[in-house]
Amino acid sequence: MWGLVMGTYLGGSAPAMAKQVCDGFALLSSTVVKRLDIGQMQQLEFELEKRLRETRGETVDLGDQESLQRRNRRISRIESALRVLRHGMQQRRMGRL
Repeated sequence: MWGLVMGTYLGGSAPAMAKQVCDGFALLSSTVVKRLDIGQMQQLEFELEKRLRETRGETVDLGDQESLQRRNRRISRIESALRVLRHGMQQRRMGRL
């Protein structure tokens, strides 16, 4: 049965995929989310939330604009990925994905 095959994470595992998304090497799109089952989506959501907490917890010198911009871009990438992932999870639960 072709429809029952689970997808795999980019990078091999949820932590590796979360790191790639946070660093900007991979983008989380609806196509990527479609390949994952709900358990994998939940694990990826956990890893992305963990990365978001870590990033927000970093102290950055307010005088260092470059570091501040890098941190804010990273937070923006993570939040965007979480938004796409949560939408995919909602669609999967409703049977539309």
